[in-house]
Amino acid sequence: MGGTPHGRGRRPGGLGLLQILRGRPAGAAAVNGRPVRLLRAALYLGVACTLLYRLPIPYQWWLALPLDLLQLALVGLFFTVLAGVLPRWLRLLGLVAGLANTAMGMASTVAYGLGQYAVSQFVSPYRLGNVVHLLWLVPVLAGQARDPRWTGGTVRLGAASALLALLSSGGHSIISISSFGGVDVDYGLVLIMVLSILSVFGTVWQARSAHDLGVPAPAPSPAAPVQVAPARAWPLAAVAVVLPLIPAAVNLADGMPAWIGPRGAVDDLFHGHVSYPATVLWVALDLLIGVGAPAVLILVAVVRRTRRLLRATTLALVLAAAAGVATALTTTSEADWRFIPTMAEQRLVLYPDGLFAPDDSGKILFGISPLWYSAALAASALVLFLLYRLPPAARRRRHVLAAALAASVALCLLPAADQARGRVTTAEDCSPPEPWETDGEPVAAPPPTGPRAFVCAVRQRNALPFATTAPDQVLLDHGHRLCAVYTRNDPSELARLRAAEGVNVRDLSGVLAGICPAANAEIEAAKAADEREFNESMAEEQRKCDATPRHRPLIRPAKAIRLKEPEWPEAGLELYDEFPAEGRRTTSGPVAAGPGYVAVGTHSDFHVCVTLETYTRRPPVETSGWDNVVEVGYDNRSGEIRFMDGLSGTELPDLSLDGRKGHYRIRLHLAWFPWKGEKYGTQRLLIMAYPGPGDKVVTYRRPPKRR
Repeated sequence: MGGTPHGRGRRPGGLGLLQILRGRPAGAAAVNGRPVRLLRAALYLGVACTLLYRLPIPYQWWLALPLDLLQLALVGLFFTVLAGVLPRWLRLLGLVAGLANTAMGMASTVAYGLGQYAVSQFVSPYRLGNVVHLLWLVPVLAGQARDPRWTGGTVRLGAASALLALLSSGGHSIISISSFGGVDVDYGLVLIMVLSILSVFGTVWQARSAHDLGVPAPAPSPAAPVQVAPARAWPLAAVAVVLPLIPAAVNLADGMPAWIGPRGAVDDLFHGHVSYPATVLWVALDLLIGVGAPAVLILVAVVRRTRRLLRATTLALVLAAAAGVATALTTTSEADWRFIPTMAEQRLVLYPDGLFAPDDSGKILFGISPLWYSAALAASALVLFLLYRLPPAARRRRHVLAAALAASVALCLLPAADQARGRVTTAEDCSPPEPWETDGEPVAAPPPTGPRAFVCAVRQRNALPFATTAPDQVLLDHGHRLCAVYTRNDPSELARLRAAEGVNVRDLSGVLAGICPAANAEIEAAKAADEREFNESMAEEQRKCDATPRHRPLIRPAKAIRLKEPEWPEAGLELYDEFPAEGRRTTSGPVAAGPGYVAVGTHSDFHVCVTLETYTRRPPVETSGWDNVVEVGYDNRSGEIRFMDGLSGTELPDLSLDGRKGHYRIRLHLAWFPWKGEKYGTQRLLIMAYPGPGDKVVTYRRPPKRR
């Protein structure tokens, strides 16, 4: 909730830069007092700080604090400069709201930077939106409208900025990517273009406010007389008043006070893309129109008959009629949110209890079609227009044609010229080079970090619905908006974003980690938890092996090795010669043997505690304490006898007798070792090897057969 929510971090468009970088006013400079000079300097400094955010400097959370401090100065200076223009109570309201808004923004920034995301959500709640900021901005705009030092254009720009502040949720775009259709359309570029155009109003308003203070205030002029339309016959005006009451009466007779209700694209816009305060206002408007409130507005306009009020009333009626038509054309009988209880509750919570409760068949009952309201409102607007319209002004046709052509060309060319494409990192750029690209030498590229890690994650995983040609800056801008949503972790906001754009932000922690401290903190915490769990598991396995009984040979071995750490083969352990002879393999329990091949099967879910012993002569047979004891023959041609598992990378020490080649007998002992009341705690494996002839498979012990 910064002081200039639509100017910070945005790139002004060409028209915005033209307004911001206006030259010094012609004529004599204004002679201003110290507060006015300070206000003008603070406004220009705020604009400069906003533009600095576009420089390619690493983002640091504390960079927002100087702008917050500057906003504190602006709040106090506007309070002083507008003295005598606004009532004292209104200036005090703006002062308190401005100071509170800035303090909340600073506290939220510090909490965010320190990783205290719950505190950030507490001091700057999502549902509050920009209401506190508007409580400061609206009195300032009211004072500017009364003060001759500011022009009407400046006030209108401020009003546009206030409207965007009301609509902005602060989490994601108010324009959905899915709102644009077509083929070969880069939705990300369209989204950023629209946001850039809309968000420039706050910065331009600051620049224009400072610019106007440099011009001498015009001499006071008498107020223009209020234009009043001539009175018309009451029966015709009464028709305009009564028409909106007809569909409202029909709806109220059925117990339905809502005009549209939770259906259609317009309602989806207000429930999925704008701020919570704007959603509340929309529901209130829905209920007011549903009970016939437009009739009151029309009655006031007909009684007062001022041109401005009549124009505003006609425009409001036309917009409401258009909203009804759009709703009727986009209403689906099976909206997705109805099948998700949490989303359904959030969608209906602002309406009276039980108003849209489903019937026995599960369908939600609405009132009459919004088209009936649209017809009534459009008819009322037409009656007002025909009754109170001004005579058309004479215009030259070529002037109208030239103006329309110039406006069309400007609208077509300026947005395209304002959007630089920038760097585009592809999925191939994020992958290490292939061996044939580096003369056969593998190159281990360091893992990407920061913004590049985010861009690579999006490119390689197709994590966001952007074209492969979308510039990296487009992805980063969208990623920062998703990071804000992720950090706030507001369930209603997450649900709206999931319904509107099909993105589950909480599942993107791995993608956002490079640019989002909150996501990175969760990833690191999960890694630390996994590492602790793994280390504890390995420590437990080590304790199991330490607890197994040590083998005491009956004769002295040439060498004996008890592995210090447990092994974890995935596919058992195998011993094979590089060039084995042909022949049949024999299996006895977990042991398989053949020419140049020996294998012992182990359970892949359990570790193995291994002991290796090599003898110069045949050792006595030991079966006590073992489940399986099997002896096989093996012809060692390489001089090494190493059991291994290719899947897990396990490789046991050499069992050969000082590298001796020739024929060996290998005796394998396998048993389960219980642990903490569990029969199958871990596996014990003892392998004996000694020089000796014969390939016969001899089974000394096997588990008894189950009956």
